[in-house]
Amino acid sequence: MTEHPTALYPTALGAASKDEITLLGHDLARDVMGEVSFGELAFWLATQRRPTPGETRVFEAVLAALADHGYTPTAIISRLALLSAPDSVQGALAAGLLAGGSRFLGVTEDCGRFLHAVLVENTIPTDDAGWDALALETVTAQRAAGRFVPGLGHHVHKDGDPRTPRLMEIATEEGLFGPHLALFAAIGRVHPQVLGKTLPLNGAGVCGAALADLGLPLELLRAFALLARTAGLIGQLAEELRHPVANDIFLSVDRNNRPTDPDPYKPADL
Repeated sequence: MTEHPTALYPTALGAASKDEITLLGHDLARDVMGEVSFGELAFWLATQRRPTPGETRVFEAVLAALADHGYTPTAIISRLALLSAPDSVQGALAAGLLAGGSRFLGVTEDCGRFLHAVLVENTIPTDDAGWDALALETVTAQRAAGRFVPGLGHHVHKDGDPRTPRLMEIATEEGLFGPHLALFAAIGRVHPQVLGKTLPLNGAGVCGAALADLGLPLELLRAFALLARTAGLIGQLAEELRHPVANDIFLSVDRNNRPTDPDPYKPADL
């Protein structure tokens, strides 16, 4: 039998031996447990560098902002999944997380990526007038292309999302109001000139801008939104166990459906 060399799988994350568990090069039991907040640890795991106190505050503010937003589709789906399979809390959580996409939660990543793409293609402005000019050019180009500006508009907070100014305030206090937030704020100021109406800068969008300013991987911005929403979904499921509403939602749909004639699918015109 041919012998193969022992495979090596290097990792700087968690490792365990008979007497010790290490995480990020530190003793888990002694140096991490009780010493590092969960938000700080999540940041540290993703970047493999320990965040500053200011970075931790902004990051944890983002997690709080995205944890729960009421009876959104993600919450409803989780509750219904628990109703259908009460023995599978993991399935109920997964159902809600899988519903995070371009309309709910995914805006965080979409906005961060959008802002970053604009910034890498342009000279960084040095004053508000410069930011406004860049934002005006950006919104105009999106309108001409028939595309939405990620992070602009909200189905509930028509007159302003309360999370947006607060997160900008926290980032400013910590000296972490960077170019992504600056461009996002400028978009909020100038977009009525292009769109002819005023839309709010939503919380998911400002969270994406803040996370991008923290230097977190753009490819993982949606993952951080899902991390936050996991806590919210646990709350939704805990409340469902105490005060169930999923069966009422199910019966409301089931008892109010109305049979109609078939509507055959028609392929779109080429």
